[in-house]
Amino acid sequence: MTDSVTTDAAGPGRPVFLGQNQYGKAENRVVRVTRDGATHHIKDLNVSVSLSGDMDEVHLSGSNANVLPTDTTKNTVYAFAKEHGIDSAEQFGIHLARHFVTSQEPIHRARIRIEEYSWDRIEAAGEGEHSFVRQGQETRLTQITYDGSSWEVVSGLKDLVVMNTTDSEFWGYVKDKYTTLPEAYDRILATQVSARWRFNWSDDTREMPDWEDSYAQTRGHLLAAFAETYSLSLQQTLFQMGARIIERRDEIDEVRFALPNKHHFLVDLKPFGLKNDNEVYFAADRPYGLIEGTILRDGAEARIPADLTNL
Repeated sequence: MTDSVTTDAAGPGRPVFLGQNQYGKAENRVVRVTRDGATHHIKDLNVSVSLSGDMDEVHLSGSNANVLPTDTTKNTVYAFAKEHGIDSAEQFGIHLARHFVTSQEPIHRARIRIEEYSWDRIEAAGEGEHSFVRQGQETRLTQITYDGSSWEVVSGLKDLVVMNTTDSEFWGYVKDKYTTLPEAYDRILATQVSARWRFNWSDDTREMPDWEDSYAQTRGHLLAAFAETYSLSLQQTLFQMGARIIERRDEIDEVRFALPNKHHFLVDLKPFGLKNDNEVYFAADRPYGLIEGTILRDGAEARIPADLTNL
């Protein structure tokens, strides 16, 4: 058996070839302030652009003839913040992706990743509403991919920390000679939610979802399911969170979660002559259980990567 050999610019007879490649400008921080008289509004984004297409020659011969400089992509982000405004992270990403694919013939595919940081208004005495405090709850996320004809929009969040102080149990599990964990019939359930959801909107002939309302409603369903599920396992809670979103948000076909179990262990207070009646806990940050899973609408195909660190 012999290896295949390329005879292109990689070098005659060399057993190498160019695989998938992309380039762009990562983490362009842009803050857009909209002034409505004395009342101001903030959109705070971290935008990463990746472009791919007819880019063989820049790798094989060093020719930059098809290369739009990454500095230009950075400038486009800031110019579009002025020209188009930022109604939502999704809408802003769609404007950018469409521009790069339709304005540059060698570019066949654009992927825009955006993190959005939220701010709350500080209600203070005096005229005007222009003071804000940065929220610390979670980071909103979206990824827009466009190939000139179809769209894929995956949104979500990370670092959303939630806790139930009761209505959670864990028992009946497999035990072997290495098992030391006692069964729990009333425990704290806490996790730091990382979630992504994929929209079924994929072409311009269909009406876009209301991105802002969709995020707020999806986040709300996620939290409601966490709070309302009497949990016998974090896996069960994960499924209920995803199922509630799929059942109540018609625009979403797929949800993927990564849920680290933020363990809280009862502290043994007996040496001090004290009874710990589910009151005092040790919060362990590591090691932690990591529960992951995808929930799909019936008939939908799983497309969100299993490893959310790559999205």
